[in-house]
Amino acid sequence: MTRAGKPPRRRPASRAPLPRAIEADPAAAERVARLLAHGRPLWREGEILVPRAPLDAALEAALRRAQRAGELVRGLEGAEEALAAEEKGLRQAERAGDAPHGARVSRLLLLADDGAVRFYRQAEALLRRHAPRLVAVRLETDAGTLGGLLFGPGRPARAVLLERKESVAAALVAIAASVTPPGSGPARSG
Repeated sequence: MTRAGKPPRRRPASRAPLPRAIEADPAAAERVARLLAHGRPLWREGEILVPRAPLDAALEAALRRAQRAGELVRGLEGAEEALAAEEKGLRQAERAGDAPHGARVSRLLLLADDGAVRFYRQAEALLRRHAPRLVAVRLETDAGTLGGLLFGPGRPARAVLLERKESVAAALVAIAASVTPPGSGPARSG
């Protein structure tokens, strides 16, 4: 229940078109769309439904490639700063009369599973502010494991932003291949 005593309105994080790299493969596009259409709130009173996924070998490989290419931002504050700077650039380009950019999923926020309610409220606010280009997935792992994988031992990361379309597409395809949303049958491996 919300503070007003009403149940929260729940909705998927995004209904925006997927990255073109995903749309080029109809089977992958269907799996990713199904993934993003199902989820759970980040916190008890959360309104945005976010899918959950394991941190498996395919996703680890996609994240390591993105990290080597310098396409990751560590932490929720870092993600917020990067997204705000990008938003400012998009507004300036729009004012300058550049061709309008479509509202397409282009950024992915990965969240560890051991955050406090305040952390998930902040993540949801970020998702709202930067929709529809930003989507999130809550990983079934803790900040120490996620950070250790990408930034080295003893460097926890409760949030990681992928900020390039190619890395976003690779990560979403890897996640969708490992997750079976409700009513979709068994996950396909491979």
